[in-house]
Amino acid sequence: MSNESASKQQKYLYPAMKTYYANPLVLVEGNGRRVKDIAGREYLDCFGGILTTSIGHANPEVVDAMCDQIRHIIHTSTCYLNVPMLQLAEELATITPGNLQKCFFTNSGTEAIETAIATARFYTKSHWIVSLRHGYHGRSVLATSLTGHAAWRLGTSEPGITHAHNGYCYRCPFHLTYPCCGVACARDIEELIKTTTDGHVAAMIAEPIQGVGGFITPPPEYFKIAVEIVRRYGGVFICDEVQTGFGRTGDYMFGIQHWGVEPDLMVFAKGLANGAPIGATIAAPEIADSFTASTISTFGGNPLSMAAAVTTLKVMKEQDLPKHVAVQGNRLLDGLKRLQERYLFMGDVRGKGLMLGIEVVREDKVPAPDLTTTFMDIARQEGILVGKGGMYGNVLRITPPLTITQAEVEEAIEKIGRTCERVAAQ
Repeated sequence: MSNESASKQQKYLYPAMKTYYANPLVLVEGNGRRVKDIAGREYLDCFGGILTTSIGHANPEVVDAMCDQIRHIIHTSTCYLNVPMLQLAEELATITPGNLQKCFFTNSGTEAIETAIATARFYTKSHWIVSLRHGYHGRSVLATSLTGHAAWRLGTSEPGITHAHNGYCYRCPFHLTYPCCGVACARDIEELIKTTTDGHVAAMIAEPIQGVGGFITPPPEYFKIAVEIVRRYGGVFICDEVQTGFGRTGDYMFGIQHWGVEPDLMVFAKGLANGAPIGATIAAPEIADSFTASTISTFGGNPLSMAAAVTTLKVMKEQDLPKHVAVQGNRLLDGLKRLQERYLFMGDVRGKGLMLGIEVVREDKVPAPDLTTTFMDIARQEGILVGKGGMYGNVLRITPPLTITQAEVEEAIEKIGRTCERVAAQ
């Protein structure tokens, strides 16, 4: 980063706006799966702005759609309708599983979460929410209260939220081994409801694969067991697909489809509009209709983001990206597994599709956030960008745009391999 950029960051930005790297990266250009920094250096982007640039930087079809929309109208608020909004709502109702049909559009995942929680509380007439440990749901007071990470919570929390065990097999809180465990983490939700709530819950909210949590991927039975329990105690299931949605996990359009469960509500953001600000909540008609309070979103459903989203979904369908992601994701996973055999600090490699994580550890699974930081710095030097997450900041997150080619996957494996070699030599 230039001295001028560093000076402006320190002078004008909240220090809470933390950036990667001791010497923060200033990006100025992106095309396809590649980005350039202010010095003109090019990188293979394997993080995509936190799983947001779903079909590649400066995708020409999305650019054309947004430019065309700008020439007509770019703002209406939810006090009016616009054509792209209705097109997107109809498309989401068509492609989502089960009986999901009615949408509310906002600007971000956080706002989509807020909408979903309010809707569930209206519908069930209960206040209690079951969230998951290690989960992440945004940055508002409500969203951070739902979040299962101390580091991401604000100084105050909303009442009525209780946190269940997630399906973290690598670090099982019950010290059991799957499948002999009987998926105790999911079954424990019943006792959680009996002992920490009034026995009537509004909802369970969960990410199919926990994003900020470090791409924790639960066992196949987890959600069927958990959701059945929650529904038995009066609640609905809110599926947070902000990171897992729209082909990211491969084979299916939505992450939860790998677990064979139909949500009562779903929330989206990030990759839905390929980088344009967006949030969306979709619910079954009877649930959506229970939200009787007056509410608006000034920028929610704005025609520019709606046009970007409609076009992004069009590209995804035309290119059958969920299937493409499954193929390239398996190729990338195989490459990471081969590296894991050589490098002991790669404690666990997990995820689905192009949502893959490497948990970086020392002996006895001790988290190694320092090695994670070193890995990211060296990877940057090798010309590849990855993210990080996890409770201990020790999980590398590898999430390239869904359009990544076979040659680029092989390039990513090669660059990650060189990075591993340099990390191991330190």
